[in-house]
Amino acid sequence: MSKTRTQCALLAASLLLAVTAALPASAQLATAAITPATPPDSNLFTTYSFNNTYTSAYLSVCGSTQGSEGCYGGGSIGPFGRAGALIEGNESVDVATGTVTRYIYVVDEAVNNGTGVTLYVYKKTDVVTSTFDTVNISLANTVVLPLKGGVSAKTYMAADNDFLFIGTDQSSFAVRVQKSNLAINQVGGFSPPINVSAITSDKYGFVTVTFGGISGSDGFYTFGPNGSMVEDGGGADFMVGNSTGLSTANLATTSATPTVRMHVRFKNPALQNTASH
Repeated sequence: MSKTRTQCALLAASLLLAVTAALPASAQLATAAITPATPPDSNLFTTYSFNNTYTSAYLSVCGSTQGSEGCYGGGSIGPFGRAGALIEGNESVDVATGTVTRYIYVVDEAVNNGTGVTLYVYKKTDVVTSTFDTVNISLANTVVLPLKGGVSAKTYMAADNDFLFIGTDQSSFAVRVQKSNLAINQVGGFSPPINVSAITSDKYGFVTVTFGGISGSDGFYTFGPNGSMVEDGGGADFMVGNSTGLSTANLATTSATPTVRMHVRFKNPALQNTASH
């Protein structure tokens, strides 16, 4: 495949092909709660460990409360065909009971050792007192994703407050999953097709889905915190957050020159005459 930049994005209508996962009201995820300035679990942390086949993981909750310190509990999640990516959601807090709730999102990239891809949603609660943390983990939902995986696939995932973005290197598009109801939309896509090579995000909730690179065509789409697309083009672009470094171990290189898209469009034409350069 030529290294010529692929600028031929699919029509906007095809960017968001509704593949809505219809869930009953009882299956939707409740997120309403008030988070205090200092959550009761602010001195606790959760570590994750996988078995040697990535078919299960174990969570350990450790740290300290006002009157104790150590490791308080944990639990297993799985089984999976192969866990390909994992991310935590934001916490919600019940101040009256000291209960902190988070959802844990796990992508099984090889369901039953095949090529199916499924999103597992686990609910984790920490009931924190002055001397202890009672930990509970339960499966809240599963959603079949319209992606191709496999035991040798690479899965990518990033999130903002309201959406998950998930893709594999076996699929030429990614999916956007709304956290509140787990509705699914296909996003991205180039012609000719290029498979996903990375999904990255920044601290403000912007997410970039990158396609191809290294030895072929490349392109990217960037989505805003509300889930809508804000930019697309050729090149293997990425985002960097402020808590986890971007590793170049499996990172695609770009065939594009980023400076070619450096221009400003004024939302208010009157500002054009007053703008300084």
